[in-house]
Amino acid sequence: MALLTSDVDRFEKARPRLEAIAYRMLGSSAEAEDAVQETFLRWQAADVGRVEVPEAWLTKVLTNHCLNQLTSARARRETYVGQWLPEPLLAGDPMLGPADTAEQRESVSYAVLVLLERLTPNERAVYVLREAFAYTHREIAEILDIGEAASQQIFHRAKKHLADGRARTEIDEAAARRIVEEFLAAATSGRTEPLVRLLTQDSLVVGDGGGKVPARAGAFGGALAVARFLRGLFRPSDAKRALVGGSPAFYASTANGGPAIVAVVDGRVIGITCLDVTPDGIVAVRSQVNPDKLDRATERWAAGGHEEVPLFTF
Repeated sequence: MALLTSDVDRFEKARPRLEAIAYRMLGSSAEAEDAVQETFLRWQAADVGRVEVPEAWLTKVLTNHCLNQLTSARARRETYVGQWLPEPLLAGDPMLGPADTAEQRESVSYAVLVLLERLTPNERAVYVLREAFAYTHREIAEILDIGEAASQQIFHRAKKHLADGRARTEIDEAAARRIVEEFLAAATSGRTEPLVRLLTQDSLVVGDGGGKVPARAGAFGGALAVARFLRGLFRPSDAKRALVGGSPAFYASTANGGPAIVAVVDGRVIGITCLDVTPDGIVAVRSQVNPDKLDRATERWAAGGHEEVPLFTF
């Protein structure tokens, strides 16, 4: 069924919100875009003139598609090479969605996106819709075809699963840059002591290479072990330059609202390292180096016209 221009415009107006929901649900910009495109195809095939509340209809279709994707994703990740991490998004990316409240900012933080993997698909949907987009439990119940009381119970269960006993630190852009500068100075000093002072005793490091770029097969922790690993990681060598196709430059940035190191070779983002900061120090260092999860970051980086001097180069 051909859509009227007004119906297409109505969908395009909803697209940013739909993409932001799908990204939080799936942890991947490409999968989020596919989910929104599938929702548009459903909208195109529907008798939209009989849709009383288009926003609710579109959200329901999108959410249920994401639920199906999450179910199949669990099976795919059983065969994923190495540790699976979400795709980080750089500052200003519209797919990050609303950031007006502390709850909205927290819901898209990289640490929370990692923790969301602990949830069942329904728990993830309820958490995202309630915490990030302020849907009422009545609205969520209608979207998921469950009772309102069930929505409330699922939300409280999701919050409990996500609680890890640590208070995250809200960080502005200037503070994020200072943290990255201090971290890189310590990591490139050739000594472990400066890094140990920045890390919590139970800090961990994890990388996602997707089997395409070398990365540790699993997370490991402990301040001294993490410091030693990072000291070696940031030690320049010809072998590392050959591996990434050039001499990488490291910049301070933010990803998902938190401090991040962006590694760039010839305008191509080859890695984003997200630092999970608490009042006690850096509790996690998570690096996304799978090239399949860095295309959007490269586009964003190029569009930003970055001309500042990198903090460090190999």
